Amino acid sequence: MANYFINIFLDDDKKKTIEAIGLTDKIVEIDGKKAVQVEMTPKEQKKLLKGFPDLTFDAANACVLPEEAENKLCGIINDMKTLDVMKFAIMKLYNPLAGKAPRAARFS
Repeated sequence: MANYFINIFLDDDKKKTIEAIGLTDKIVEIDGKKAVQVEMTPKEQKKLLKGFPDLTFDAANACVLPEEAENKLCGIINDMKTLDVMKFAIMKLYNPLAGKAPRAARFS
């Protein structure tokens, strides 16, 4: 079982997509809203925090990604037809070199 989650709150389009790929049984209700939860490990959570330093987690260890990242994650879920996507998605969502200046090449 995962220690952390990404909550994706479903509007009508996202709900239709989730239903179309056969994940209706994964829809839960959170604070009166329909959502799906993508599980992640503590290691993946640390990477997300590096990529999104403003990310906050609630008492249930769940967060909501910024819109652009959430849209990428939804696309991955749609392509893979599962919520078990974090091993792949973390590479698309987390860029370890973001914000770092390129190193000068060293030549002898």
